[in-house]
Amino acid sequence: MAMSEARKIKVTSGEEEEAGLQPTVSSDQVPAAGDSANDVLSGEGESSDDAGGLDVKLASKEKECKDTLDRLLRVTAEFENYKKRMAREMEDFRKYANQSLLKEMLSVVDHIELAIQAAGCPSSQETSLIEGLNLTLKEFLRILEKFKVKPIEAAGQLFNPQLHEAIMQEASEQLPENTIVREMQKGYTINDRLLRPALVVVAAGPPRSEPNSASSAC
Repeated sequence: MAMSEARKIKVTSGEEEEAGLQPTVSSDQVPAAGDSANDVLSGEGESSDDAGGLDVKLASKEKECKDTLDRLLRVTAEFENYKKRMAREMEDFRKYANQSLLKEMLSVVDHIELAIQAAGCPSSQETSLIEGLNLTLKEFLRILEKFKVKPIEAAGQLFNPQLHEAIMQEASEQLPENTIVREMQKGYTINDRLLRPALVVVAAGPPRSEPNSASSAC
């Protein structure tokens, strides 16, 4: 600590030393005994305050870093979920992109099958025509199978509302109730998803026996 100008020590001249006089020092020239201790204590207080401020700043930065890390983890998780969802959607698009076209082609298959059924027992002149229709139908079915389109089994199967569409019920003694009696229009699936339901006739159980008119009269 620098001393004030008033505290400079007065040095005696050579004559005063020869006379045996001691140099005098004024009271304001002697540093106070507590000055040095006060300076030390003041420095320690400032250091303590600085350390406390640094601790607060450090805690604030640590919280800020933690919050930033949490946000980063959430964004990363959301992005991963987004990629998985987009991958599933693209896979579904590839599987079912031709669904509308293939569904329209089914009507062509229906007409060919009806033409073959209408021929019944063909004559020799119609044999070549029937063979041509069969070849055409076979080719259509091959194309459908290439695109994962498969016919639905219906006749004799238990009615399944997810695959079949009942257009009427019919009493049957041979088949149990809720069993498909016959198929009116073939149904198809594409990649295990329903493309068109099968139109079917469902058994309603055995016919009810009507009471005899004579017995009713009694």
